[in-house]
Amino acid sequence: MNPLVSVIIPIYNVENFVEETILSVLKQSYSAIELILIDDGSTDGSTEVCQKYSVEHNVVFISQTNRGVSVTRNRGIQVAKGDYIYFLDSDDTIEKDFIKTSVEVAEQGHYDITVVGEYYGRRFPDVALLPTCALFLRKSLLEKFVDIRFPEGIQPCEDGIFSHQLLVLTNKIGFNPKGIYHYRMHENQNHKTIIQQTTKILKDVPLWLSILNDFYVKQQLFEQKSLHLALFLQYEPFDRYLKMPFTEEQKKQLFDIINKFYNKNVAPYITEEEFQKLNKPFRHFIKAENHKKFDLFFERYTKFTQTKEYIFRIETKIKLFLLKFVPIKKIRKRKREKIRFAMRNRPEL
Repeated sequence: MNPLVSVIIPIYNVENFVEETILSVLKQSYSAIELILIDDGSTDGSTEVCQKYSVEHNVVFISQTNRGVSVTRNRGIQVAKGDYIYFLDSDDTIEKDFIKTSVEVAEQGHYDITVVGEYYGRRFPDVALLPTCALFLRKSLLEKFVDIRFPEGIQPCEDGIFSHQLLVLTNKIGFNPKGIYHYRMHENQNHKTIIQQTTKILKDVPLWLSILNDFYVKQQLFEQKSLHLALFLQYEPFDRYLKMPFTEEQKKQLFDIINKFYNKNVAPYITEEEFQKLNKPFRHFIKAENHKKFDLFFERYTKFTQTKEYIFRIETKIKLFLLKFVPIKKIRKRKREKIRFAMRNRPEL
């Protein structure tokens, strides 16, 4: 008998996309699926779409007042009957063999977590958090750690905090590069909403770090998992420092928040070998005297890497062009694959 997979879809005001999302699950090549649709207080036609499929198909439909994506996903975990759990966003889709290949990998290796998608699998073990689209979970892991759930009232980074904790708690992790997920991009942000987001992020980062601090204290993990925690800082608050349009004052605040947490909870435990596994900008960020000195470094670093990237791309194009003159097809193919592998797995500049 095939293991049952519970696919949980939180839904909020996505009437134009949710049907396509639902169909991508119903059309899976794997049949032992429990589809759970949870409408988080939609005010458009999403509810009607969900009701239609709950009547026509064997679909679990739950409607609730708007409480946010974390509460919604946690409720899905509560009601799920499957041996495995997968969270699918309500405006995205998965290819027809996504669940089948994920189950095969998880069952073969007895994995608690199967990381889906080539992109994330290539980056292990230096991955400290994952989006829900890359997490295929054995339900028994969540039953074992009942206090590890999506943090309510937190968004963004609710999935990052959730996955970060789970990745610490098990070493039974496998990879399914064959699972293909289609992520829908939305171009609905304007300058005002971006500015509002910077203010919210600045307010939320201390909450993220407080949750992780409590978790690491409870599990007594600071010494054992210092690199994992440092990588979370690198991939979440630090990455936002680099990419979001913070004011100078906001940059100073975020710089101080990250460095204070790092110096207290990571610096006493991380080894030099582990420290060198962090990317170069973050290593400089941690060592910088203040945010202005780091910004000067990063400006020079960006120009340097852009130049190196340009040279690398030109050299790669030349190599690929010259391959046309290699007369033996097998050799040509092997060299082309080698060049492309090098492109995908470039070391840090």
